[in-house]
Amino acid sequence: MTSRTTEITLERIALIRRLVVAWDPAGQGAPVIHPDAPYGSLDRDGDIANVTGDDEGAAEEHRAVGEALVAFLRHADLKPGRYGYHNPLTKLDLSQVSDVFRDEAAGTSPEQIVFEVGPEHIALIRHLAMGWDEARAVPAVAVSAPYGPGSLEEAMTRALGGPREDWAHLHRSMQPALQIFLRSADIAPGDYAP
Repeated sequence: MTSRTTEITLERIALIRRLVVAWDPAGQGAPVIHPDAPYGSLDRDGDIANVTGDDEGAAEEHRAVGEALVAFLRHADLKPGRYGYHNPLTKLDLSQVSDVFRDEAAGTSPEQIVFEVGPEHIALIRHLAMGWDEARAVPAVAVSAPYGPGSLEEAMTRALGGPREDWAHLHRSMQPALQIFLRSADIAPGDYAP
């Protein structure tokens, strides 16, 4: 009996690096890939074709990237440290999703994000309940149980190997931590267990 694996190709790594992480404000909130612009522009199929060189099969490849993303979160490596990135959410519609850095009074988000990714972020990324949001057709973390069964605090405690006093703040910081992980974590092409 062979176990199921997911193929992570160079093209899928390139597409994962382009994914735009937003915040799903429903319930306790959780990271979600921006539904209107998963790869940074409103032309999802064109964004995929720019990487794969194939104008056909963009919907299938988008779904395959979602499957590869689950394996990427489990197997890619990132060193803790300070990272910066240009915030792609500044130019996107935030009516369905949010940005944890957004100043609601001013209605703006910072263009540049500098963020310290700690070992606790990487540990939580390994436990993200990433799946496919059928309604929005993008990868998303389960807002009802972002790190697995139990309350948010219980699941985070289990993932981190102990309790944290700042668990609510740490949970919201997963949006930039995940964006950095997708852009900077290392993984070789190959077949991986999801």
